[in-house]
Amino acid sequence: MTADPILEARGLWKTYEAPSWMGRRGGARRPALIDASMTLRRGEVLGVVGESGSGKTTLGLAVLRLTASSGAIEFDGRAIDALRGDPLRRLRRELQIVFQDPYGSLSPRLSVGQIVGEGLRIHRIADDAGNEARIAEALREVDLDPAMRHRYPHELSGGQRQRVAIARALVLKPKLIVLDEPTSALDVSVQAQIVDLLRDVQRRHGIAYLFISHDLRVVRAMSHRIAVMRDGIVVEQGPAEQIFTRPQADYTKTLLAAALNLEAV
Repeated sequence: MTADPILEARGLWKTYEAPSWMGRRGGARRPALIDASMTLRRGEVLGVVGESGSGKTTLGLAVLRLTASSGAIEFDGRAIDALRGDPLRRLRRELQIVFQDPYGSLSPRLSVGQIVGEGLRIHRIADDAGNEARIAEALREVDLDPAMRHRYPHELSGGQRQRVAIARALVLKPKLIVLDEPTSALDVSVQAQIVDLLRDVQRRHGIAYLFISHDLRVVRAMSHRIAVMRDGIVVEQGPAEQIFTRPQADYTKTLLAAALNLEAV
């Protein structure tokens, strides 16, 4: 793809402090991102892959400014790494996230309509009537009956809950969505439905996706380009087909061989 970048991160660093219960190692600082850089273009899907603990989710949270990090982050042509207060809150509507666990990420005390409309209320986008119309539109976008807005998460299937989580992100009409393992908690048949839904939404609206997953088959189906992470480092990134057929880094070759039952070369 040749579109302009919507998101650029350069030289991101993030460390976590080990908990005190770890004894003598307590208080030690563990790097989660090490000089990590990536570019996501408008309307593109960038898959981020790697083993558990490789820094995939931390990268997603860092570029959304949901966890503190050092380094440069630009979104839609402006620096956002130093934003604070109201400017950062206004930015939130353009940058959304869908989490791995659709049940854990939805408040059991709120109805579907309240969950999907929460961002509308926070950002004061419309009046009550306007919010209801947007909520219904968002639910239809994810192939749910707007009448479901009166139900609660425990009354829904796993796939329906994840559709609600996607609708919650879509209702604000964002330019970018981070998808953090959005299919890994679902049955295989439901995974395929969610992947098809995400692809349809992306084609209709041109939303850029940062698609985080350990499932390389899903990543290959979704992504235009791929970034491979190991121990907080982006070891390789490039067009999806190139990564899968002509990987350059030894770690990428090993990862593909293990995940796809290929012979490592």
